[in-house]
Amino acid sequence: MGSSQEKVVAVIMVGGPTKGTRFRPLSLNVPKPLFPLAGQPMVHHPISACKRIPNLAQVYLVGFYEEREFALYVSSISNELRVPVRYLREDKPHGSAGGLYNFRDLILEDSPSHIFLLNCDVCCSFPLPDMLDAHKKYGGMGTILVSKVSAESASQFGELVADPVTKELLHYTEKPETFVSDLINCGVYIFTPDVFSAISNVSVQRKDRANLRRVSSFDFEALHSATRNPPADFFRLDQDILSPLAGKKQLYTYETLDFWEQIKTPGMSLKCSGLYLSQYRHTSPQLLASGDGSKSPTIIGDVYIHPSAKVHATAKIGPNVSISANARIGAGARLISCIVLDDVEIKENAVVIHAIVGWKCSIGKWSRGEGDYNAKLGITILGEAVAVEDEVVVINSIVLPNKILNISVQEEIIL
Repeated sequence: MGSSQEKVVAVIMVGGPTKGTRFRPLSLNVPKPLFPLAGQPMVHHPISACKRIPNLAQVYLVGFYEEREFALYVSSISNELRVPVRYLREDKPHGSAGGLYNFRDLILEDSPSHIFLLNCDVCCSFPLPDMLDAHKKYGGMGTILVSKVSAESASQFGELVADPVTKELLHYTEKPETFVSDLINCGVYIFTPDVFSAISNVSVQRKDRANLRRVSSFDFEALHSATRNPPADFFRLDQDILSPLAGKKQLYTYETLDFWEQIKTPGMSLKCSGLYLSQYRHTSPQLLASGDGSKSPTIIGDVYIHPSAKVHATAKIGPNVSISANARIGAGARLISCIVLDDVEIKENAVVIHAIVGWKCSIGKWSRGEGDYNAKLGITILGEAVAVEDEVVVINSIVLPNKILNISVQEEIIL
């Protein structure tokens, strides 16, 4: 058993309802962090990864959703994983570093020697124990999980330059206009408690600059520019903390060679659900369905089926399919690369490909719901309680809740 000095806490940033508009209409029903990927809420995957951290004392979820939206999940996950999980509600957005700093007294309550900080909307294998070992060897204040991507896509993320030998972070820039590096920030960090001093220093510098502006100039332009500055308690981890500390032997990098994606849109959630399903083969094979079409449906590739779902033996499911609670899949149905949510009914001989089928939807006999990642609207998404009648085809479309489709549609948003 490790000593009290070795305790670790984890903080997972879950955001809040003012963001996530790109996740509609799915986020109309459930907070984005609780949307299921591979049969488990999005936030479940980083929480499960935290369970593997030695001497883990506590997991905090920090966001500005109403507490009631997370209460049931926090209670069940704490019991299931036997790890204390607590939701901390911000009164308003404070930024990734500001949210951490806002709850510093609680986070430091267990006197942790290290603090993990994870963004909820990233999908990866979360190599946290290995990252912790590397961080201890580096001896710096913080370590950032990084990954190599194509030069074309690098500008969508925070790009960084690291010493190839020591792994020290030498330069960091957020979404640069010109190419800097193919090494990107994965949104997973580990810090010593010194990070709170670093945030505090930024706060002091910001107040000093504000005072200097007030003393040195009273003209309108100066006052106008001051109002554009972020609030005093809003701190971004990347621009406000990482960039100024780069090259000062304070921050280091740990590269993951495994999968990594950012979950910003429903289309990415479907891709990431597939990545987690493939990971189950190594971590949780008991969660994957199997069947050869004799007494159970034919299963191809990685598929999750909730125990309460009913799938006809003549249905063909997979790869990359996740079927949630109380769903009913009829005879001859064919499902490929899709997420089927609670209480959905897919009737005989219907086909669903590259789609998310919302809660309580029904898809009629011989109907088809199909999407394309490369299309303008991407995958097909059916909001809650959408009814697709028999022999109707829905292609590359987004359908808001409580609609009845009795004619075929293609590349449309049905409001």
